[in-house]
Amino acid sequence: MKKRKADLQKGAVEWDANGTQEERLDFLLDAFKHDSGQYQNLNTEGCGYDEKRRILRSLMNIRLPKPMRREVLKVQDEFLKKEVYEKGIVPISEILSVKEAYRSQCPHGERMAVWQGDITRLAADAIVNAANSRLLGCFVPCHGCIDNAIHSAAGIQLREECSRLMEQQGYEEETGKAKLTNGYNLPCRYVIHTVGPIVRERVTERDCELLRSCYSSCMETAKKNGLRFIA
Repeated sequence: MKKRKADLQKGAVEWDANGTQEERLDFLLDAFKHDSGQYQNLNTEGCGYDEKRRILRSLMNIRLPKPMRREVLKVQDEFLKKEVYEKGIVPISEILSVKEAYRSQCPHGERMAVWQGDITRLAADAIVNAANSRLLGCFVPCHGCIDNAIHSAAGIQLREECSRLMEQQGYEEETGKAKLTNGYNLPCRYVIHTVGPIVRERVTERDCELLRSCYSSCMETAKKNGLRFIA
C-alpha cells in the first residue's frame, strides 16, 4: 500500500493491488475517518485488528448516503468480499429441504428449508432484510440488528441505492411492502427490504395482517424478478 496523509486528504491515494487484508483495513480506516469529518483525527494507533474492524464498521454505520471516491469503494469491495469468503459462503444447494431433513410430508416441504446461521453468508438469489421505514439501514454503530448486519456486509453502496429509491418514492416505506436492491458485496444477488409491524404490547390481528403482507410482498417481489431462492 502506498499512501501519504497529505495525499489521502486530497483524495490522491495510490493503492497496491497486492495489499493484505490488514493493509486494506488501515487504508479504509484512514479514508472513512477523513470522510466523516467529525472523526478524522480519531487515534487508532495501537489498536488491534478486531478493534480497528469495529471502528471501521461504526464509521460505515453512521455515514449518510453520499458519493465516495471510486478507489475507496474498490478497496472496500475487496475487503468485504474477502471477509465473507473467510466466513464461508453457504450455497443453497447444500441446505436440505424440510422434506429431506425431517422426512416431513407437509405441503411443499420439498420447496422449503430451515437453516440457522449468518444470513449474510447465504448465496441465495435474495435475502430478506427487516428494514426500517426510511429504508436506509441502521445508524447505530455495530448494532446487533439484521438491518445493520446486512448493510455492514454489503457495503455503503447499499445505503446509497436505498436512498435513491426513497427519493424517487417521495415518502417512507409502508409496513408490509417490499423493495428490491442489489446485494453488492453479499454472496446473494439481491436484498429484499420489508418493513415489519412494530408490536408495542399484545399482538393484534392488524399486526398479523401486516406480517402476512411482508411475506407475500417479498414472495411477489421475488416472482416478479424471476428469483427462485429467497432466504
